[in-house]
Amino acid sequence: MLKVHIINGPNLNRLGKREPHVYGSETLDDLEKKVTAHADRLGAEVTFFQHSSEGAIIDTLHAAEEQADAVILNPAAFTHYSYAVRDACASISIPVVEVHLSNVHARESFRSVSVTAPVCRGQISGFGFEGYCMALDFLYREESK
Repeated sequence: MLKVHIINGPNLNRLGKREPHVYGSETLDDLEKKVTAHADRLGAEVTFFQHSSEGAIIDTLHAAEEQADAVILNPAAFTHYSYAVRDACASISIPVVEVHLSNVHARESFRSVSVTAPVCRGQISGFGFEGYCMALDFLYREESK
């Protein structure tokens, strides 16, 4: 069974309240329910983490190497400047897929730069909650090869 850690970064605990015109009105709990239902259909296991602290994200990435087969990571604002999160992604031997709810390339110019994407298997952005399911589908297919 594919085991995936899903790690969400700062301010994602504010989904449903934070900038609903960008992120919608659904909550982090809604996201977790949707992705869990999708994982159940695939026969995969997902575990969720949300941290606003850079160090906690790094520790969770390190732990994932021993606890999971892959990671889906939404580093949120850390995407654009955290070389420490980037290095943590690069340091683990399991695949990491970067996901963003909004289309980061259609927003402020600083958001189009990701320091983490180059060390991830890929980046999915702009598909809302569906982006997590897309990442899970990809990882499931990769695991099945």
